[in-house]
Amino acid sequence: MPSGYPHPLSTRRELFDRVCQGVGVERAAREMGVSTTAATLWWRQAGAMQLLRGNNRAGHGVVDPGDPDRPGGNGHRLSLDERIAIMRGKDAGLSDAAIAEQIGRDRSTVWREVHRNRNADGDYHARMAHSRAARNAKRPKGFKLNDTTLCARIHTWMDQGWSPKLIADVLARDHPDDRLARVSHETIYQCLYVQGRGQLRADLHKRLSTKRAARKARDAAPRRSPFRDVITISQRPPEVDDRAVPGHWEGDLILGSGCGSAIGTLVERSTRFTILLHLPDDHTAESVATAMIAAMSQLPAHLRRTITWDRGSEMAGWQDISLELRAPVYFCDPRSPWQRGSNENTNRLLRFWFEKGTDLSGYTKADLKRIQDTLNKRPRPTLNLDTPADRLNALITQAAA
Repeated sequence: MPSGYPHPLSTRRELFDRVCQGVGVERAAREMGVSTTAATLWWRQAGAMQLLRGNNRAGHGVVDPGDPDRPGGNGHRLSLDERIAIMRGKDAGLSDAAIAEQIGRDRSTVWREVHRNRNADGDYHARMAHSRAARNAKRPKGFKLNDTTLCARIHTWMDQGWSPKLIADVLARDHPDDRLARVSHETIYQCLYVQGRGQLRADLHKRLSTKRAARKARDAAPRRSPFRDVITISQRPPEVDDRAVPGHWEGDLILGSGCGSAIGTLVERSTRFTILLHLPDDHTAESVATAMIAAMSQLPAHLRRTITWDRGSEMAGWQDISLELRAPVYFCDPRSPWQRGSNENTNRLLRFWFEKGTDLSGYTKADLKRIQDTLNKRPRPTLNLDTPADRLNALITQAAA
């Protein structure tokens, strides 16, 4: 038995219970017939949490015993009853998994609770653990993005074009029970825009799609010239809107500077799978039609049902495209790019690699394939953090079966 513990564990725990319920250490010792010297030593060896002091030396128990009536099971904080169940489970020799199943928590929650809030002597005491948790919850927390490991992950993902919101969503998915391993997108933005940036790189704001070092009001989207055509988006089948049926695509061009450089983009509405069209010389109607037919011909027929495009002269060959792919081409209303929102959002993501005002003619077909694969393997919040590649592969596999 450790030095200073001439009494059984149950005696020490009874004394600790009384102190956590508002009785001073010396008074509790006298009431139990225990030496006050021994009781004080137990308290110190258990961690010596701060005690309230009254007009006498006996004291009045711990400063913050925690809320004994806090309900458990829903929030991330454990209740006193749950901590009592953990203590009893440990006394009975149960594993963390078995205890977690009893209280309806994750195994890692039990492991962290025991290691964070056990006594300094190694014993886990429910009421003292409850008091420690209450004390720690009220302490000023260090700024989360001073964590070098977490910052390194954010650096890596933002260098790949991930948004702060996507980073926050993936961290929340991967660490549902560990708040210290997660960070909100607003915290990331505050590091970049408002507060000190902690351990984040000073140039990291340049990885944002806006490249801004401070927040600004969103400008109105630029208007485009109208393009007349008889087949409008209003004639598109209703199934396209709800994204329930795959095979409906939206397309547009990303324009670069010099020599009319451009890259064609096609996005499938239900999976958000993206295809990049290589247009190294120009983006005339003939070049766009040739590139689109070559790329989409590789898809199964059930995955090329319709195509929706903005009103631009590059789609003057829409009839040839429709005939070759056996897929009708629909056009947005004038000055309404938002009607193909999936493509607009994807083009905004692609600007991470293809910045505005740069010459796009230097990108090879292999370059576009690499960027296309990178984007299609990125988790998407709209897909419950699945990837477009996984969703499309599942559709192709299902059709083959």
